[in-house]
Amino acid sequence: MKHEEITHKIIGCAMKVHTVLGSGFQEVIYQRALAIEMEKQGLRFLREMEMTIYYEGTEIGTRRVDFFVADNIMVELKARSLLDDLNLAQSINYLEAYNLPVGLLINFGGKSLEFKRTYNIKHPDNKEYNK
Repeated sequence: MKHEEITHKIIGCAMKVHTVLGSGFQEVIYQRALAIEMEKQGLRFLREMEMTIYYEGTEIGTRRVDFFVADNIMVELKARSLLDDLNLAQSINYLEAYNLPVGLLINFGGKSLEFKRTYNIKHPDNKEYNK
């Protein structure tokens, strides 16, 4: 997978943050800590980046992404007891709306860190998923 090395590095940063902080904090606390850890690891990112959402080529609004890493990986953070199908669907919808190949959905709220890689199967980088 083209983006596996970077997503692996991001997940490692999230694991370190969860190990140090544990669960129970608000999402913004994990976001700040993850920014520090990703900087330490030399990852290029933008935090709270506002991105435009399009519908059939027409701008229909904007949404902030928790992290936009290496110019093409969206990272969404949660701090809830469990991720559900709605969180996963939302992540995939954002990837498609932003035309990004891959995203990470990371949940700091549980006893153990929970993460899911999400893919935009309509993106050219993910051709193998269209078979």
